[in-house]
Amino acid sequence: MKKTKILAAIMALCLAIGAAGCGQVSQSTASASTASQQQTDTVVVAMNVESEPASGFDPAYGWGAGEHVHEPLIQSTLVVTNADMSIGYDLATDMQVSEDGLTWTVIIRDDVKFTDGEPLTASDVAFTYNTVKAESTVNDFTMLDSAEAVDDTTVVFHMNRPYSTWPYSMAVVGIVPEHAYGPDYGQNPIGSGRYILKQWDKGQQVILEANPDYYGEEVKMKKVVILFMSEDAAFAAAKAGQVDVAYTAASYTDQTIDGFDLLAVKTVDNRGINLPAVAEENGIGNDFTADVRVRQAINIGFDRQEMIDNVLNGYGTPAYSVCDGMPWYSEADEVTYDPQKAAALLEEAGWVLNSDGVRDSDGVREKDGQTASLNLLYPMGDSTRQALAADMANQLAELGIQTSTEGVGWDTAYDRAQNTPLVWGWGTHSPMEMYNIYHTVGDLARYSPYANARVDELMDQALACSDLEESYALWQQAQSEEIVNDVPWVWMVNVDHLYWVNQNLEVAQQKLHPHGHGWSLVNNVDQWTWNQA
Repeated sequence: MKKTKILAAIMALCLAIGAAGCGQVSQSTASASTASQQQTDTVVVAMNVESEPASGFDPAYGWGAGEHVHEPLIQSTLVVTNADMSIGYDLATDMQVSEDGLTWTVIIRDDVKFTDGEPLTASDVAFTYNTVKAESTVNDFTMLDSAEAVDDTTVVFHMNRPYSTWPYSMAVVGIVPEHAYGPDYGQNPIGSGRYILKQWDKGQQVILEANPDYYGEEVKMKKVVILFMSEDAAFAAAKAGQVDVAYTAASYTDQTIDGFDLLAVKTVDNRGINLPAVAEENGIGNDFTADVRVRQAINIGFDRQEMIDNVLNGYGTPAYSVCDGMPWYSEADEVTYDPQKAAALLEEAGWVLNSDGVRDSDGVREKDGQTASLNLLYPMGDSTRQALAADMANQLAELGIQTSTEGVGWDTAYDRAQNTPLVWGWGTHSPMEMYNIYHTVGDLARYSPYANARVDELMDQALACSDLEESYALWQQAQSEEIVNDVPWVWMVNVDHLYWVNQNLEVAQQKLHPHGHGWSLVNNVDQWTWNQA
């Protein structure tokens, strides 16, 4: 970014902070002060521009849900996910599921009010879920038939099919008031959560203020200012002392900012490539990756730690599944980097360096006159995935697989992934991520051609469990018995989420972040505190 653009970003930021009621700081003294130290119950956070909810703060249109799962803050949820991904209560005080898994009965608190003073009852809960089922453009609620308020504190969910992971869905659906819900609700939301939406300047900032009538633990951070900024602008704002927390990328980690530390949050935000597991026919499948030995060779033939060191500057962890660190993760997915064994698998599959086994000048394996080749797709504009694709290409070349890379738009990426590996990003706080990736829809899985009847069976059994924790073993079994050998996807890394944080600010302990570098950080912003000098 040019100097003039950085100065313009800082000036715009100063105006935004002034509107938020935070004291402006002169640029000459910015390194010695920060945006919120004059108000120790206020914090200013810079998030990426994609974090701004395009459809507003309405749970029916993505707020708190989708792939960037987070707690809705403005609204309350029935349950929450704890640090270990177990389920805890928020509005709920008790929860029971019928033996056949088709009826969930939830008892809620009787002491909760919306910020307009009206009580929150089971009718509001039922209304919310029936609305989300009918209107949601982000989450799948086809498993829900209807929600029914039996009395003021009892709501019953009638399911179309058993769905053991229902509590994880309930953890992200904010409850809206039936009496005050309409087409413009997302622009002016009324909720019962920890914060009230005080101001929204679209394209610039959101200002949240503590709900004085909140029923839960006392909110310590009374005002939260969220600024939506590019990486360059967020970095410049942190250097100028105009924000207290700024998201950043691995490419900035060789920098330092006076008065700030770098916070690296562990995640289940993974990057991996799909390997089409069927032979090509009518544009679906890939003849090279259809051989399971080729997929297995790729899985063990590249060095994940090398990727972390070279692409992520050390800020990440090796990825072996779509659910690393979750209660339903199977350690059987973990593999050891073994290029010699990978080469042997390729040889076994008939892909040889040449007839006498000596590497040719180009070092590319051949079989029946065909060269071992792959094209790796990555989303255009995502520099990290582009770098991961390039690193993977270099490593596969060492195995004798000629690999090219190509940037594509999402308008064609989904279709092209049906026959060409694509660098994807996944990771959420629900086993349904596994289901959506590996379970067949018709004859094949949704995002990449793969089918295994035993995997389908085990995941269906997991969903049919009447006990959520008992279902974990079945999700694990699907991985350890089948998926680990089939390798329809190769998982590369889990990227750390990185933030510049004022050294005087205590950010509460974070649980594993899901996919999406944004609102997850402020799930517990109400418990952040400033150190008193």
